[in-house]
Amino acid sequence: MQRIALERLKTDILILGSGGAGLFAALHAHRSDPELDVIIATKGLLGKCGCTRMVQGGYNVALNPGDSVERHFMDTIEGGKWLSHQELAWTLVAKAVERVQELENEIGCFFDRNPDGTLHGKAFAGQSFDRTVHKGDLTGIEIINRLMEQVWARPGVRRLEEHRALALIPARDGASISGVLLADIRSGELRFIAAQAVLLATGGGPTMYRYHTPSGDKSMDGLAMALRAGLPLRDMEMVQFHPTGLLAGPHTRMTGTVLEEGLRGAGGHLLDGAKRRFMADYDEKLERATRDVVSRAIYAEMKAGRTTPNGGVYISMGHLGPERVAKEFKGMVERCADCGFDLAGGLVEIVPTAHYFMGGVVCQPDTSTEWPGLFVAGEDASGMHGANRLGGNGVANSTVFGGIAGDIHGKARRFEPIARKAAPPDVGRRRRHPGCRRARPRPPQPRRARGRAAGDGGRRYGPGVQSHLARLAQPALAGGDEPRHRARGQAARELARRAFPQRFSRARRFRHLALHRGAAEIRSAGHRR
Repeated sequence: MQRIALERLKTDILILGSGGAGLFAALHAHRSDPELDVIIATKGLLGKCGCTRMVQGGYNVALNPGDSVERHFMDTIEGGKWLSHQELAWTLVAKAVERVQELENEIGCFFDRNPDGTLHGKAFAGQSFDRTVHKGDLTGIEIINRLMEQVWARPGVRRLEEHRALALIPARDGASISGVLLADIRSGELRFIAAQAVLLATGGGPTMYRYHTPSGDKSMDGLAMALRAGLPLRDMEMVQFHPTGLLAGPHTRMTGTVLEEGLRGAGGHLLDGAKRRFMADYDEKLERATRDVVSRAIYAEMKAGRTTPNGGVYISMGHLGPERVAKEFKGMVERCADCGFDLAGGLVEIVPTAHYFMGGVVCQPDTSTEWPGLFVAGEDASGMHGANRLGGNGVANSTVFGGIAGDIHGKARRFEPIARKAAPPDVGRRRRHPGCRRARPRPPQPRRARGRAAGDGGRRYGPGVQSHLARLAQPALAGGDEPRHRARGQAARELARRAFPQRFSRARRFRHLALHRGAAEIRSAGHRR
């Protein structure tokens, strides 16, 4: 039997992922202790891969005197349908103020400003104040480029590019993490990196759906490794569909990519196939309702057959003035033009597209997990968004908690077990809130032809999920031997498994109210609880 060569390396801090969370963690760890040896391992090239670079809209932060951290917090909690871990959500909104100032004053980012010199906040759906700081409609490129330059300027931060993490390796006693097994993508060589601390920041990426926004390199490796290691996961059934994914037909990879939230925030209209504006049928906030509400509304129109030639709906911006749209959304106008659409003056076909995982590894506000030495940040973490993430809170989440992880790493070289109250065996599963009344059984419903695995616009049905569980167990669909497909298949099975028992969950009740009873009853139901 031929033995596989294994190269062994050692470091103080190993960071898996080079998005906003990973790069911020590296910079903060180096700042806290410049003598620390830090390695960033990434599947692609530093600063050229991942989802932070793809952020278009902006960064939610309460800076305006008319706004407040408390107001941002309540928007986050209400947007998450009151299922957010409130300490994590508060950490997110409170630290965002500090982090944006750091991005400008220390990292070197330039964001758009008002005539009086203050940072400009664009309108985003689901928020009570225009607080989304941005750089045109290419905010992610600005942030990741500046972070990349700062990392390159620090020789103490080593880079391990084009390496895929394969497994989290526990210590001999199983009580903590000892390191990570990685594979060199180019050569196939294996490397084990022993580390005092590991940050899991590989990003999510629900790319198992027909329409999805993350880049093709996102395969949920971090969550799959955590699942195999036995770490508790939370909210894995909570998948966000962005309502305005470009629908340009099957011949282009541009189908499924995001047309940013700011289009609806600025006053864009959603029209069905007959060019009728339909959001008034679903929510009093119209197009500025949260992503989950708008995605389900679009899906309802699609199920009713009121669709465009490619099977979606339209977004219309022409009534705002073509010159204004071309100026404020230059990147979006150019992207649509590449696919034959005129965003500034015409109609663009859109469809709900899988965008973000609210679920992930259970963690504390300091990013620590139940394994001493293992930390998690970014989309690999869970709890701060509840059942639905507000647009603009994603990049804030990555940079806030990435920085917190780096600060923790820089303060201690040894990470001893943290004494915590023992959690119940099903800590990672969603349980009914103690104050939630038991739902009444509903009569049998007709089975839907398409379910979650095909891209269902954010709705969940028991029979559909059950059939997809059976399909995902088949060898041809279980992921095969390639690490990328295997990781994605494992995450998809866990998603479906978690979704199936949620037949009468509080989140399902809110979805039912949103579609059939209106926003007023949603608020009433929330108060009754």
